Amino acid sequence: MSCSSVFILPAIGDRLIRAKIGQGWGSVSRSVHTILLRCIFLFSVSLLAACGNPEAQLGPVTLNSRYNDEQPAISGDGRLVAFVTNRKGGSEIAVYDLDENKFLDLPGLNPGRKLAQNPSLSRTGRYIVYVVNEQGRPAIALYDQAINQSKILTTSYRHWIRNPHISPDGRYVTFETSRRGQWDVEVFDRGPEVELDIADGTPITP
Repeated sequence: MSCSSVFILPAIGDRLIRAKIGQGWGSVSRSVHTILLRCIFLFSVSLLAACGNPEAQLGPVTLNSRYNDEQPAISGDGRLVAFVTNRKGGSEIAVYDLDENKFLDLPGLNPGRKLAQNPSLSRTGRYIVYVVNEQGRPAIALYDQAINQSKILTTSYRHWIRNPHISPDGRYVTFETSRRGQWDVEVFDRGPEVELDIADGTPITP
């Protein structure tokens, strides 16, 4: 049904009911007539809302919705919020800009893996670390907004891991590991050559 057809539903319903009454439906009371017209009106209003509501056509675009949104993390500057959502049917990472009130389009952030959880953001949100399902095991992925690419940080890691957190400058990543048969804490150093996520004009000590 097209959006334009919604406007004529109440009038058509009214004519149909009046026609039936004129053909001998004298037992149909005026209250039934009113109830039917109200039902048609409410149905029309709901269709109009769907036609004019971008969320109904394009998917939810607000921070909170009827979908499951969990495990939130906020960038150091307080602008971006990352969280796990099932808005597209699977477990994915979404990033919301609180200043612009919109979701960021980040190609490569969710590259078709079955699991994504526990996001953490650097100071401005340039770097995002999170857990993904890599060949049936959890792995830590790092996404760089500057180049729109994601890579696995723990390619040679054979132990179970969870809950990664990235430092504000984006160099260090902490996470929990079962290396010793219990949950311990490890720190991953991305190295001194990485581009740090720091405020403009901040002096860098060699």
